[in-house]
Amino acid sequence: MPDHPIASTSLPLTRDGMADVARRALDAARARGASDAEIEVSAAVGQSVTVRRGDVETVEYNRDKGMGITVYFGKRRGNANTSDLSPEAIERTVEAACAIARHTAEDDATGLPDDARLFRGNVPDLELYHPWGLTVEESIEIARRTEAAALAVDRRIGNTEGATVGAYDSDFVLANSRGFLAGFPTSKASISCSVVAEDKNGMQRDYWYTSHRDPKQLENAELVGRIAGERTVRRLGARRLPTTEAPVLFDSNIASGLLGHFVSAASGSSLYRHSSFLIDRLGTRVFAPGIDIREDPHLKGEMASSYFDAEGVATAPRNVVEDGVLRGWFLSSYSSRKLGLETTGNAGGNHNLLVKPGDLDLEGLLGRMDRGFLVTDLMGQGVNPVTGDYSRGAAGFWVEGGKIQYPVEEVTIAGNLLQMFAGIVAVGSDAVWRGSKHCGSILIDRMTIAGD
Repeated sequence: MPDHPIASTSLPLTRDGMADVARRALDAARARGASDAEIEVSAAVGQSVTVRRGDVETVEYNRDKGMGITVYFGKRRGNANTSDLSPEAIERTVEAACAIARHTAEDDATGLPDDARLFRGNVPDLELYHPWGLTVEESIEIARRTEAAALAVDRRIGNTEGATVGAYDSDFVLANSRGFLAGFPTSKASISCSVVAEDKNGMQRDYWYTSHRDPKQLENAELVGRIAGERTVRRLGARRLPTTEAPVLFDSNIASGLLGHFVSAASGSSLYRHSSFLIDRLGTRVFAPGIDIREDPHLKGEMASSYFDAEGVATAPRNVVEDGVLRGWFLSSYSSRKLGLETTGNAGGNHNLLVKPGDLDLEGLLGRMDRGFLVTDLMGQGVNPVTGDYSRGAAGFWVEGGKIQYPVEEVTIAGNLLQMFAGIVAVGSDAVWRGSKHCGSILIDRMTIAGD
């Protein structure tokens, strides 16, 4: 991992300054009798500008720094945080963490990760730091162009929730009492827009956004605005459906949510608490044949790429699902010990999760579905993590003969995640690359659609 120095003027704390804070906190923990300790010190700057109806609505700027420390007294653990990094505040924070640990029950699974699993600097540059360096005036100009492009799509777009341009840079150091000390900077840039359209049937809103580590990889302002406007207008005249059963196609913009439910159920905390519908399913077919899901933390420039997880454990590419068969969990050191397994380097969550795409784009998937419901928006949190029962409010479009017929709103789609995963007919080639989960549109053979 190459060094990435950040100019001292850009962040409230330099890399050397963060390392000094970490060492000071470690020394303070040892002096109080801690058997082990882990410290994360971070610094960040961010700027967000929102324009609504051509006028500047908000300009937000943040400049933050902080430290979190976890101390261990044998198998007892305590944690404390502070945003004040003065020597006195560091001492107080370490003392607070130690006091918590002394009064906490022992837990055999607690403790630092195994030394052999820690990151050793053997991964090439992942290119995660690309500061945008926008002035406020430049952000305002981009936001105005974005909103103007959305409003120009159709005269029925008469209102707007605004366009926002954001730029964020951060850096951190993770250190522990076993001698580990590493960190790396990241950046994030984004452009978003949301507008409202109205006709005789009522009002509809929709949005679009683009985000990336590298601002050069963003969709341009005019495209973001145009897509936001087109998505909004196409929802006008939406109607309800009669209750039925039919194939359901999850648009790529929301299909990653299904992966999110899978990750949650396959995570160590859900497994050792016995609150997962995937218990005892390792090595069995969970998804439809042909479905492959790979985790690759080392994709250059991606939002969920990382050299190591939140504990310092080295990350590595792996296959999580092969031909529909579940091959791996998402485990931290703690959850892996609770389960009698090895950590998978997923403390803090999954890294880039990639579903192997099929050959069909959205239009091709509509043709394959022939008749059914294209879902473009989901509402509510109706997912039971224990049973996998799934029920959420939805909006989208009814499809007949492989063609969109009319917009749909105020319906509920229901099923069971195990049956839904097993019923995946096809995955599209139309993946939206943002966030930690990447997949195209997902066609499921059958779900209940509750309407009139």
